[in-house]
Amino acid sequence: MGYDVAVIADSTSRWAEALREMSGRLEEMPGEEGYPAYLSSRLAQFYERAGIVDCLGGENRRGSLTAIGAVSPPGGDTSEPVSQATMRIVKVFWGLDASLAYARHFPAINWLTSYSLYLDTLKPWFDGNFGADFNQNRSKTMALLQEEAELQEIVRLVGQDSLSPPDRLTLETAKMIREDFLQQDAFADIDSYTSYEKQATLLSLVLYYNELCKDALAKGVENIQTLFDIPVRELIGRAKSVPPSEYEEKYRILAQDMEAQIGAIVKGGDEA
Repeated sequence: MGYDVAVIADSTSRWAEALREMSGRLEEMPGEEGYPAYLSSRLAQFYERAGIVDCLGGENRRGSLTAIGAVSPPGGDTSEPVSQATMRIVKVFWGLDASLAYARHFPAINWLTSYSLYLDTLKPWFDGNFGADFNQNRSKTMALLQEEAELQEIVRLVGQDSLSPPDRLTLETAKMIREDFLQQDAFADIDSYTSYEKQATLLSLVLYYNELCKDALAKGVENIQTLFDIPVRELIGRAKSVPPSEYEEKYRILAQDMEAQIGAIVKGGDEA
């Protein structure tokens, strides 16, 4: 029997402000921005309580304690001492983005500013449970999202029509990743929680679409919009609503339909 406890430090910033106030009243030597010099060590003492624990009172009783710190710096400036000290200690950062929340994209976690420094530690587990493709697909996904952010700057200046077909494909695939994979509906039971297996398969399906479209462009397809308008494209957008007991078969059929429909476009171009 195990016990899992999550502790959310909702007021890390306010706690640090109180620490600065107390330090000032005690006339201690101030550190950066008036915070006490021992700010980092005090934060570390709090977060070091998280981990796996062996419970007393019986054998094989293990549990975990998870500490999640919520830091809200003025103006969203994460370069201030409390944010930087917290990020150095926890090695994981979820950056909430107001622009995503206003766009009704939930969870409103910015995929470009968020990170985890435990990827190398978790790699053996992911490789053993999902194969080497999982981490490779994750890297491809992050590269596509980063490239999309760079292309959006060009789109704002000259418009999307001026982009090359491969760049337009990058924008379309990144849009699928954002809307069809990352975005969730907390009020839908089937979407509020998804197993690792289903996530990995859905992400592979989106990236497979990208690879098939790249291959089609290389084979001479000129009108990239025809690749975006295939019927299976809309079905991929609804794929996350497939029940857990059915997703393997449904995703396999989607992959086959995708191959057939894109293959027909390529063949039609060759015949023309």
